[in-house]
Amino acid sequence: MKWCFRILALLLMGLMPDAAPAEIVTNWWGSWAQVVAEGDLSFLSPNLQPFRLWLEGQSRWNDDWQNWYQGVARMALGYSISDRATVWLGYSYVPTEIADGTWVGQQDVWPAFRYVLPTEIGTFTFRTMLEANFIRGDDPRFHPRQLVRFMRPLEIEPRLSFILWDELLLRGNSTQYGGSGGFGQNRAFIGAGWSFSPALRVELGYMNHYLDNPDHATQIMQNLVMGSMFINF
Repeated sequence: MKWCFRILALLLMGLMPDAAPAEIVTNWWGSWAQVVAEGDLSFLSPNLQPFRLWLEGQSRWNDDWQNWYQGVARMALGYSISDRATVWLGYSYVPTEIADGTWVGQQDVWPAFRYVLPTEIGTFTFRTMLEANFIRGDDPRFHPRQLVRFMRPLEIEPRLSFILWDELLLRGNSTQYGGSGGFGQNRAFIGAGWSFSPALRVELGYMNHYLDNPDHATQIMQNLVMGSMFINF
């Protein structure tokens, strides 16, 4: 299992920005829950098999599970270049409670590229997204995101998988409501998945969520229990 710890160490290295933080605030425990459905469009027409549909919903709680503070509704249309590579064009709606207790309905549009790489030790997935975040008004924040994910089914029970992933999010520019450009946040996950069938998989684990505030003066470390359901159609 040494390879597991090596991969985890590499993922966690992405948690810290280059500069030493001025102050780190350890936030409460919370949780994220998501349901993701993805499949091709051959049910409409056999000619549409290369096209894919991605539907996703998320709910997020903080303050020791006392406060629902964010949701995500995401949808995208994709095209499979090959059995490993897919390009996407999508839209997200992200209602968020901000520090003063008011709510902002953020809207995102984005292209994405995903590449799946099977190996002898497990499957790696790479996903690159470039979001344009419309937080308030017409001053978009450009938000590059890079996800690296690793999944390895266990030999003793192939339906059970060991899962690691890390996603780095940057602020590509400085905006009034989106903060100063630079490091934004990092998400590192370790957990397990269970495949009930090729069409249904659930995952549960721990996610460390490290965020930089808009002016890079303070950072927040969140400890999250994350549960996911993935549906293939």
